[in-house]
Amino acid sequence: MSLANGRDYLAIPGPSVIPDRVLRAMHRSAPNIYEGELTDMMAGIVTDLKAVARTRHHCALYVGNGHAAWEAALANVFSRGDVALVAATGRFAYGWSDMAGKMGIEPRIIDFGRQAPIDPDKVAAALEADKDHRIRAVLAVQVDTSTSVRSDIAALGTAMRSTGHPALLMVDCIACLACDVFEMDAWGVDVMVAGCQKGLMTPPGMSFVFFNDRADAARESADCLTHYWDWRPRISGTGLWAYFDGTAPTHHLYGLREALDMITEEGLEAVWHRHARLAGAIWAAVEAWAQGGQMQLNITAPDCRSHAVTTIHVGGAQGTALRKWTEHEAGLTLGIGLGMETVEDRGSDAYFRIGHMGHVNAHMVMGALGAIEAGMRATGIAHGPGGLTAAAREIAGV
Repeated sequence: MSLANGRDYLAIPGPSVIPDRVLRAMHRSAPNIYEGELTDMMAGIVTDLKAVARTRHHCALYVGNGHAAWEAALANVFSRGDVALVAATGRFAYGWSDMAGKMGIEPRIIDFGRQAPIDPDKVAAALEADKDHRIRAVLAVQVDTSTSVRSDIAALGTAMRSTGHPALLMVDCIACLACDVFEMDAWGVDVMVAGCQKGLMTPPGMSFVFFNDRADAARESADCLTHYWDWRPRISGTGLWAYFDGTAPTHHLYGLREALDMITEEGLEAVWHRHARLAGAIWAAVEAWAQGGQMQLNITAPDCRSHAVTTIHVGGAQGTALRKWTEHEAGLTLGIGLGMETVEDRGSDAYFRIGHMGHVNAHMVMGALGAIEAGMRATGIAHGPGGLTAAAREIAGV
């Protein structure tokens, strides 16, 4: 007998829960891709995406996952032999770095470990040491999905500008756009990459590169650029074909349109606040549980924790055991301990992750925490009392 029968809850850090409104918007026959409704809605989609990114500049759309956005961003900025300074806080900065290396770009990594954010002063020092300006751009991940650390991109931008170095600031917001606060223009970000499948609540398959005129100027001499990844035709507004250099992801666009409508109706600041409150409830529960066992949040400082994903250590192989129990016995799928092998040699099985991004609310979070507590009891994971009470206080605001 299992208690998992019924509606399941995918609480991994992406793909996130898809709202019924988005699913209904996508459930239609194939549209005309040359004229009519879909073509007419594109300008509004781009405008609303830029509003979420807080930019007045440009947005190029691609058919592909976040890795596609990584490559597009690199191709439009770098030439072979250029240096990319990579501020690494987990697996995904290393992934972007590896891609750069395969494209003939030289990555220089500053590794901040798996439990700390980017130190802007160390990045500034590396730029100041680059007297011949070989560093074309700094690659940073606002929220690393593996570690759940959130870096201060505003401070990073300020530190970079203080050096007078011409390097661009390129930021991966794939895990956290429309979850954690992000201000592209105000923070001095030149390029930002994102995907549709997390805070934007749309099935995986589309990615976005936001860029300003300073980044577009780098494209003039970027010899990594190829026709398909070129962002300029994609911002021309000359028809659906131009936006995607071919056939558009038609049904994804209908879903994305509905998701953007939902964000607009709620208000972006309200979306950010909702994510912050729900994340705080999860942290409160884990901190209570941590009083009676090995469990602990991977990121100690609350100001450095993401509001989109939380990485939790439980010890031994218990993270995997807990995930299997909650999935098969309670209908709750938690995230694997991705990329955590190097943290004190604990191994990924010692971790699990909770995705709390996009279409998530108070009762979903409380239900997930209840299933986790039941799973800890069932699998023999030592933990302190009062986790659900602590979470309820955070949600109630008392």
